[in-house]
Amino acid sequence: MVQTVVTPQKKDFDMTVSLPADYVGKDVHVLFYIDDEVTTTTASHTAKKKPSDFFGILTKEEGEKFDSHIQQMRGEWERNI
Repeated sequence: MVQTVVTPQKKDFDMTVSLPADYVGKDVHVLFYIDDEVTTTTASHTAKKKPSDFFGILTKEEGEKFDSHIQQMRGEWERNI
């Protein structure tokens, strides 16, 4: 992998990149992006949620209904085994 950072001073510019010999004759991907775009995008996807972050999402009634449904499914699994 070859990585470099450039700061263009105008809209059109020529860029010369030296590649390793094993890159010659192969498809090489070239990406252009702004650091701020990547920082903003990756920061929003890397936040880890804790179980406490989900507290209060379901009402007590919805939780009881969901638990009842899970118990029913588990009973069906045991019956089919």
